[in-house]
Amino acid sequence: MASIFVGRNDDTAVDLDARYGNRHGMIAGATGTGKSVSLMLLAEGFSRLGVPCFLADAKGDLAGLSQAAGAPSEKLAARLARLGLADWKPQANPVVFWDIYGKSGHPVRATVSEMGPTLLSRIMELNDTQEGVMEVIFRVADDEGLLLLDLGDLRAMLGFAAEHAKDISARYGLISTQSVAAIQRALLKLEQDGADAFFGEPALELADLMRQDMSGRGVISVLAADALIMKPRLYSTFLLWLLSELFEQLPEVGDLDVPKMVFFFDEAHLLFDDAPPALRQRVEQVVRLIRSKGVGVYFCSQNPDDVPGEILGQLGNRVQHALRAFTPRDQKAVKAAAETFARNPKLDVTEAIGTLGTGEALASTLGDGGVPSPVQKVLVSTPTCRIGAITDDERRTIRSRSPVGGKYDTAIDRESAEERLAARAAEKSATDTPPAKAGRKDDGAGDTGGWGGVVRDAVFGTGRRQGMIETMAKSMVRTAGSQAGQRIVRGILGSIFGGKR
Repeated sequence: MASIFVGRNDDTAVDLDARYGNRHGMIAGATGTGKSVSLMLLAEGFSRLGVPCFLADAKGDLAGLSQAAGAPSEKLAARLARLGLADWKPQANPVVFWDIYGKSGHPVRATVSEMGPTLLSRIMELNDTQEGVMEVIFRVADDEGLLLLDLGDLRAMLGFAAEHAKDISARYGLISTQSVAAIQRALLKLEQDGADAFFGEPALELADLMRQDMSGRGVISVLAADALIMKPRLYSTFLLWLLSELFEQLPEVGDLDVPKMVFFFDEAHLLFDDAPPALRQRVEQVVRLIRSKGVGVYFCSQNPDDVPGEILGQLGNRVQHALRAFTPRDQKAVKAAAETFARNPKLDVTEAIGTLGTGEALASTLGDGGVPSPVQKVLVSTPTCRIGAITDDERRTIRSRSPVGGKYDTAIDRESAEERLAARAAEKSATDTPPAKAGRKDDGAGDTGGWGGVVRDAVFGTGRRQGMIETMAKSMVRTAGSQAGQRIVRGILGSIFGGKR
């Protein structure tokens, strides 16, 4: 039976049964208590079982998964002896680095169409009315055969909607130019946040996240999120989009001996802070159903109550590091965390959570039949990879060996809504412009060329210069207020055109 060794105490070892790896989990604990090490331990364990993993590196320390740990120190050797890991040896993991901004890893892109109006509206912080307008715009684009690939395409569609608001409203439902203008302003802010780097092609293919290396180990995809974490809505919406894509594209497989993929949500509270009810319901639905696709989801956060109760109840595999009860809220969080574990009569969980040392945790995993095992206080196992950040040179080396670099490092800009609408506008402008008048042929002879042409131009003028007639006429009109002036004008014009005085 395949399993991942989590930790042990004097009496009991705690393992995570791979058969229940898709039943989701939770890693919680205060800053500095070893939460990141537990995340690396599980990711490394799943990778050894051939399971691809995806995780976000918010602080830069998870990149150490790509490097082997150093030689065991005296302190580490004593820890390994307590854990009973006689065969432990430093070992790197197969890692691919990704970065939405393309700086610390291969660019991660999605098209506007793939993101969809709902998630896009959440990123842009649109209200319900504006989200409805966004849905209409997507529908119009579909009906018109216009591809929405990047933010330029969306901007062009917004301009098209504003110009044809009356026609679109009559066919699809009322949209106002005020709502379109509000979306355009939100789009500008989104571009300023750097989201234009995320939208485009080539779009990420899920198959490239579900790889194994030549030895059969699952590839760990590490998303550089140190800059992305400063844009919480973009960060959380991207992770939710990725999870939704997995849910929609993967087939139903039921319970497997090992999961098809494991997904780690670091800083999980960012996913739920200020999230509207509809979005929280979507997250709950995806988490509940995606396990049937063979995907495990593990949330990582400081407090378990950062995750809504309806989702927390579905997280069967739990690793709880220390929580410090300095405030009434902290005390409440400790009590709530203790109540979520399967009871162990030999352990006071509430007291234990507040007294755990660094590298210790309370652990409870699913056993036979998917039943939670009694919670145990354990010394957490040690990963074989480096615990900490890597250098820029090490990152460049890993990136240069990546099997997907040639596919994603160069952006593609093919014809889509922006180009199609620009071509339509140019064609319409050419159709609406009247044809230019044919010019007079200048052949150097007769009245239309040579001296005759010069005289004619001097008398009648050209398109750019007034002639004598026009100049005198304007002067005479100014004096036409008097009867004498009127007679002078009639006399001059009559003699020129052969009229009678």
